[in-house]
Amino acid sequence: QVQLVESGGGLVQAGGSLRLSCSASGLTFSLYSWGWFRQAPGKDREFVAAIRWRGDLTNYADSVKGRFTISRDNAKNTVYLEMNSLKAEDAAVYYCAALDAYYSSDRSSENKYEYWGQGTQVIVSS
Repeated sequence: QVQLVESGGGLVQAGGSLRLSCSASGLTFSLYSWGWFRQAPGKDREFVAAIRWRGDLTNYADSVKGRFTISRDNAKNTVYLEMNSLKAEDAAVYYCAALDAYYSSDRSSENKYEYWGQGTQVIVSS
């Protein structure tokens, strides 16, 4: 019954901004770390950003540092990814994922995440 639903994807011009949301249900939101991953055509899925279940500690892939911001709202069971200064290489399907608190030190490790959303597509025009 766990469900993660991403939203907010769409078409944006290079240099523009977009905010993605991930709404979770069927789990205790505050006891999970949350991550964003992305996958472009012909490429492997890669880590983008994560936020720890406690303390709001964040980490980012080098390619998005300074441009993307991850945040969470425990009251709304929602995690966000604010994307600024978008580049053509940011175009991909973006996925949110839930990581059990036991693995909270492995937030950049894709294979540690237990639950995944279906993804939302980001298209960057250039």
